[in-house]
Amino acid sequence: MTPQSGTSTRTPEPLGPAGPRGSGVPLGPAGPLRRSARYTGEPGCIARARAFADAFLRQLAAEWLTVLPARRAGDVCLVVSELVTNADRHSHGPYVLELEGGADRLSVTVYDSSPATPRRYGRDPGRVGGHGMEIVHMLCDRLTVEAVRGGKRVRAEFDLPARSGAEEC
Repeated sequence: MTPQSGTSTRTPEPLGPAGPRGSGVPLGPAGPLRRSARYTGEPGCIARARAFADAFLRQLAAEWLTVLPARRAGDVCLVVSELVTNADRHSHGPYVLELEGGADRLSVTVYDSSPATPRRYGRDPGRVGGHGMEIVHMLCDRLTVEAVRGGKRVRAEFDLPARSGAEEC
């Protein structure tokens, strides 16, 4: 049987850390790594969201060779906890956690059904509760809140350190 016009029977060349053999082109995924999960507010969902984020970070490090110091990974997981906790407490319906990352940037996005903008209170060590957005602001590099159909989107972005020994052109 002969191949149809426009198709190829060539076997793709194996890829490794330096791209196709002898190409000198660094290997990297075609686009950012994206994962999302939907939660309904059932008991244990915040812990499951943290575990989901931890698995995402391990996959990002393995596939993108992303440099993510343990402290920064902890910051990301804490931000996931805070944003998911807010969605769990203040929205009237399911919410979605979306994680996206590449070699130099990572974002944590939570979509929920509440149109209310999260409040960031001033520092008050004596206050019980209400510290979530203060923590998120402190840990991420950028934070945006946008109204979307049916609720809002809260996105925390993290700049990641450059890879050591980066290849030169």
